[in-house]
Amino acid sequence: MSLFQLEDIKKEFKHGSTKEQILKGINLELKRGELTALVGASGSGKSTLLTIAAGLQDLSSGSITFGGQNMSAMNAEGIREIRAKYFGFVFQHAHLVPFLTVREQLELMLDTAETKWSKKSRAARIEDALKTVDMWNHKDSYPESLSGGEKQRVAIARAIIHEPEILFADEPTASLDSKRSIEVMELIEKLARELNITVLMVTHDNDMLEYAERIVEMKDGKIIES
Repeated sequence: MSLFQLEDIKKEFKHGSTKEQILKGINLELKRGELTALVGASGSGKSTLLTIAAGLQDLSSGSITFGGQNMSAMNAEGIREIRAKYFGFVFQHAHLVPFLTVREQLELMLDTAETKWSKKSRAARIEDALKTVDMWNHKDSYPESLSGGEKQRVAIARAIIHEPEILFADEPTASLDSKRSIEVMELIEKLARELNITVLMVTHDNDMLEYAERIVEMKDGKIIES
């Protein structure tokens, strides 16, 4: 079943009196629980498409529909509420707060979430998320003591702590060595398969494509293969 639809998405940037068209009419549907990889050369529009889909950047024209809701017709507050409740984000770098423990990183995320949980429920959610990414034994560790792969696992736990329906991942393995990259991709694949989370991932690493159920290739702001 389609969960997310992008229809005729266009994005232009103005440079003085000239316009640069970055996205040229993108149509894409994401199914629930599917792991989709966006690939293409630098400058093809992959990251722009991902940030627009995630509501982190405005589109120039087109429509975005999530769960039957027209996000492109919402104001900034409505989009923010959708992001906070239903979307999770993982980027190239973990961006952990250096003076917070692993457990506290997730507590901070729950503090900013739209839904409020009881103290008992919060503790259970944190434990479940950290066990899912195999980081429960590091719950009291600080980022400086973690490897790059472990930091990214914590970032993934932070992204799923509120049980999102879609995980947006922008080059999640780019800063990792091959072993850690495989570990992170196996984890992301597990989230899609076992937790039924829809994943849209940008990657330049062809070795990571074996984990994707679907590969969407972009070139010059257009989808050329999906």
